[in-house]
Amino acid sequence: MKLRHLILSLATALSASAAMAAPATCQGTAPAGELTATRVQAANVTGAGQGLYEGPVWIGDALYFSHFTFGPGFPSRILKLDASGKVSTAIADSGSNGLAVDGQGNIVAGTHKYKSVSRFTLDGKRSDVAGKYQGQVFNSPNDLAIAADGTIYFSDPAFQRDAAPGGQDKTRVYRVAPDGAVTVVEDGLVNPNGVSLSPAGDVLYVNGMTGKQGVLRAYPIVNGKPQQGRDLVKGLGIPDGMAVDCQGNLYVTEHADQRLRVFTPAGKQLATIHVDANVTNAAFGGPDGKTLFITGAGAVWQVRLGINGAPY
Repeated sequence: MKLRHLILSLATALSASAAMAAPATCQGTAPAGELTATRVQAANVTGAGQGLYEGPVWIGDALYFSHFTFGPGFPSRILKLDASGKVSTAIADSGSNGLAVDGQGNIVAGTHKYKSVSRFTLDGKRSDVAGKYQGQVFNSPNDLAIAADGTIYFSDPAFQRDAAPGGQDKTRVYRVAPDGAVTVVEDGLVNPNGVSLSPAGDVLYVNGMTGKQGVLRAYPIVNGKPQQGRDLVKGLGIPDGMAVDCQGNLYVTEHADQRLRVFTPAGKQLATIHVDANVTNAAFGGPDGKTLFITGAGAVWQVRLGINGAPY
């Protein structure tokens, strides 16, 4: 649900300035203790069409996020929450889950409808970024992160595998090089989900399940390539999307536990942010980048923090 190192890099931020509203410098301190996020009332959905909100990304002066339901094909659209609090449809029938923003201000999405990673202009034009691995389409691309050189990392669980025919024999995390080459980063997690990069772009973070235990795994990046990962945090509830602040602290959602926990880059817990429904993902936004937006079951929550972070 992350262009992490662009927060700290002034040079890279110049090329991404159209896409990002958060300050390029790191400001403030991370949260501590117990916090509770509040619902954005205009974004509430109830009843049969509730489904899930996913993949929040802050672009310009608005929050964009996916809304998918559980009907055949998992129909999905991208909604926009503007500064006035109004919610509108930005891209109809996107077939999307997790969202990110590239250096040109386009939305890059995991699209279960197309079993691919897609790029959308804000007026809805779609193109494929990565569509196959070893000749087969993916399962249901979910969350993703983009490095400064355009490298994309994405998770491919099986949650929406039935959205379209075909798929892979395993759930994996993939790397898409700037030239489009697709390689495997991780194939040992069951339904890998959240994907993030450290602010300096030197660590890839992925969460998922090992047996019945949720884990957060860290992969050092050397010469642009992720190395073998290690478990940074064990014992998570069913982990979902993540956000990262400018100090590199990780905001990990735990879906059914209706909470988000904050961990240092060393894996020490700092804070817990509670919500009142199942939770899916998070992103920093607002004029100063210090509002954390959280998505979940028919709801968007927000909480003001004392630190700025990445826009997805």
